[in-house]
Amino acid sequence: MTTLELSGGHVLRPDLTVERADVLVDQSAGEVLEVGALAGTGDEMLDCSGSLVMPGLVNAHGHGAMTLLRGYADDKPLEAWLEEDIWPAEAELEAGDVGAGTRLAAVEMLRSGTTAFVDMYFQVDEVVDAVTEAGLRARVGHGVVTVGKDDEAARADFEESLAVAERHDGAADGRVRTAVMPHAPHTVGTEFFEAFVPRVHEAGIPLHFHLNETPAYLDPIEAEYGERPTVYADDLGLLGEDSWVAHGVHVDDSEIELLAETGTSVVHCPASNMKLASGMAPVQELLDAGVMVGLGTDGAASNNDLDLFDEMRDAAMVGKLAAEDASAVAAPDVVRMATEGSAAAAGLPVGRVEAGGVADFAVVDFEQPHLTPTHDFVSHLVYAARGSDVRHTICDGAVLVRDGTVTTLDEDAVRESASEHATALVDRAN
Repeated sequence: MTTLELSGGHVLRPDLTVERADVLVDQSAGEVLEVGALAGTGDEMLDCSGSLVMPGLVNAHGHGAMTLLRGYADDKPLEAWLEEDIWPAEAELEAGDVGAGTRLAAVEMLRSGTTAFVDMYFQVDEVVDAVTEAGLRARVGHGVVTVGKDDEAARADFEESLAVAERHDGAADGRVRTAVMPHAPHTVGTEFFEAFVPRVHEAGIPLHFHLNETPAYLDPIEAEYGERPTVYADDLGLLGEDSWVAHGVHVDDSEIELLAETGTSVVHCPASNMKLASGMAPVQELLDAGVMVGLGTDGAASNNDLDLFDEMRDAAMVGKLAAEDASAVAAPDVVRMATEGSAAAAGLPVGRVEAGGVADFAVVDFEQPHLTPTHDFVSHLVYAARGSDVRHTICDGAVLVRDGTVTTLDEDAVRESASEHATALVDRAN
């Protein structure tokens, strides 16, 4: 056993109190052995003086390879943005594009303290290769869209999502888990849900999909079936403790109650929701109802970055506006959303710094002008910290970022490759 000691810093405990402590990690098992005053007992030392050791952030909804489309089509409403720009570009995606874009996403997330993420996209073999190389933790799945496809192609799309989930679960020494990921109730035909959802449950595979992101996501379901999309999803077996939905912007009181009753988690994506003018999700109402709420960036084409510290600030700010209450979506709730909440939503065993827990951490440098004075560490994490304040990132006991430098990927090579693939992709799309 080789041990790593994170020494000299403060630690964010599961109850969100902060104490001066060291953290001892069994690197071979990726497990926390002890949190306390350790006095240099580790085989390897990682200097955390002046810093806060916190759980690694968990990005519970995104599309990593969309980094290639960052800034490609901005200032448009969601439906036009998708139909006129994004979907035509994605139709030209090649496997190498997805690999290059996901590696770029990995570098960006690692440098800003994200140790685990959920990825709904295509060419998932490439995504898994990138995750494995980067050393990250992920829940991945092939996104299913059946609209505009004939029956054979639509069924093949769902079969691919099932096959991907079965093929890759447990990859990267267990750091990769999988899910079946139909895009949304209005972009997948009812007959395909009826045919495939029972198979998904029989195989014990989780489900992840978009829900009620904009009014346009509601209208087709309400017009055809006379019920809200959340009720429709429940009728099809899409809700449950092994399911989590993205956005949930336009959920009414009855839908919030249904999400709580079924144990379905919701991932809040405030920056994307604001940029696409999708609306303000009722996050405080979801929390009050007992719904597990996580945090996600969505894709870099609609955010346009993957910094969960930015997302925490946005979540707190827009949450107060939505509730018309300055005390709503308070800093402690937001930190839980970005750690334990996201982890619980995605079914990942992370989100806490404690003995016996998984050794996924972000170490935030608090010796910065904008983090001085430190009256409240938790408040600063939400309202003042930035992804660039992350000093070290540890996943599964391995140091993936040391003093701001990614140790597993060549950042310059990743940026160059992603730029080349992005240029070629846009040329093909145009």
